[in-house]
Amino acid sequence: MYLSRITLNTARRETMKALVSPNLFHGAVESSFDGERARRLWRIDDLNGKKYILVVSEKAPDLQHFAEQFGFAGEYETKEYAPFLERILDGGQWQFRLTANPVVSKMDGKIMAHVTPEYQKKWLASRAEKLGFSLNEAEFQTVQSKWYDFRKKNEGGYSRVRLLSVTFEGILTVTDAKRFRETLCNGVGREKAYGQGLLTIVRCKNAK
Repeated sequence: MYLSRITLNTARRETMKALVSPNLFHGAVESSFDGERARRLWRIDDLNGKKYILVVSEKAPDLQHFAEQFGFAGEYETKEYAPFLERILDGGQWQFRLTANPVVSKMDGKIMAHVTPEYQKKWLASRAEKLGFSLNEAEFQTVQSKWYDFRKKNEGGYSRVRLLSVTFEGILTVTDAKRFRETLCNGVGREKAYGQGLLTIVRCKNAK
């Protein structure tokens, strides 16, 4: 597995367009790999006044064209992810960030977004055990909530996509290291093509 980061150039018109219509980023990410599309995980991050895209993939990408299209030539990096994943053990505490699409399926089959922080947190907490970790309600929160509303091209012309993107941050405890590693590689929830589902972690200070 590999983890890549590309610096975005928000002075580019094409970049600003893709920040509103994330399907454009999706296509460019997939074009960075040889072979058929596999829907790699990716996420937009804000750090110290700059925007980045993180990508998790099963093989190393060629990000030169992506950087030239949406960022700065040469401003990207790719690192092997496996050595980091191997250091994750049961009982470990980590600081996490997750951008995801918290939704609920209604009786009539409709998919509805959780629009309040309370239910967004409940959504994540209810899935934690199956994803290999546990959460203390007081130790994580939602830090950003953003609606996307855009059109994507398909065989029949164009279709509308409307989704809620929510970023969570806080502390988690690993309860099943094997399952948790799979979560880091495979993501959480729906709409992964549009920058949702990527969970990342860093060591907590004074962590177990």
